[in-house]
Amino acid sequence: MPSPTENKFDNAAAYELFVGRWSRKVAKEFINWLAVPPERVWLDVGAGTGILTDVILQQASPAKVVGVDTSQAFIELAQERIKDTRAQFQMGDANHLNLSDATFDVAVAGLVLNFVPSAQQAVNNMVRLVKPGSLVAAYVWDYADKMEMMRHFWKAAINIDPTAAELDSGKLFTICNPNNLKALFEGEGLSAVEIIAIDIEAKFKDFDDYWQPFVEAQGSVSKYLRTLNDKTLTAIRDQLQKQLPIEKDGSIQLLARAWAVKGLKPQNL
Repeated sequence: MPSPTENKFDNAAAYELFVGRWSRKVAKEFINWLAVPPERVWLDVGAGTGILTDVILQQASPAKVVGVDTSQAFIELAQERIKDTRAQFQMGDANHLNLSDATFDVAVAGLVLNFVPSAQQAVNNMVRLVKPGSLVAAYVWDYADKMEMMRHFWKAAINIDPTAAELDSGKLFTICNPNNLKALFEGEGLSAVEIIAIDIEAKFKDFDDYWQPFVEAQGSVSKYLRTLNDKTLTAIRDQLQKQLPIEKDGSIQLLARAWAVKGLKPQNL
């Protein structure tokens, strides 16, 4: 079975269909919560396909947004979609950001901290790159509880194949917990640390709209599914059809919760 620490993200279109559409909704609430004044310079760590950067441009009136990601495919899609001259995208690793210290007014990371080799190092870099008194913030899915599309999937998978528990994102991604997020930010010296839950509706028009993105999914789900034979894959699909709350019209309405965290860099850091 593939290592749970190796999460490959190289299919931008698949990512958009899988969680990108829900991430966009969360990003809007996240940026509203941050309430950053206009004309600030932002850093978007793990910018991916540009979802969070795009929302910053639309809602926060920034002077500039620099988006950094390790995936060339994601960066190319972001550049193709976002033509705003205030946005810049470049390749970069959250744990080794080659940018000037104390350059940014805000550093954010959307759905990233659980995928990097060291969340502590990623936040440490974000703190390093913002000016004293500036904001550092992030959000992650609540994989262990109220990110319901994922919980249903892993529940069905484990029901059919108990070894799937080894790759259950709710078990693996311990940083996706409000207490752990707060401890991480406080441990990196940030002050006035706050945590909120952001709940959005994840509505699927039918079962295929729910299931197909899993087949082409990114990260731990795709790694697991690639190990399965057709019989096991079909059994998981059938189990999901039994347990999902499918409405009479075939639609499926689920909750998608993210945990958001923010803190300020002290003047003496």
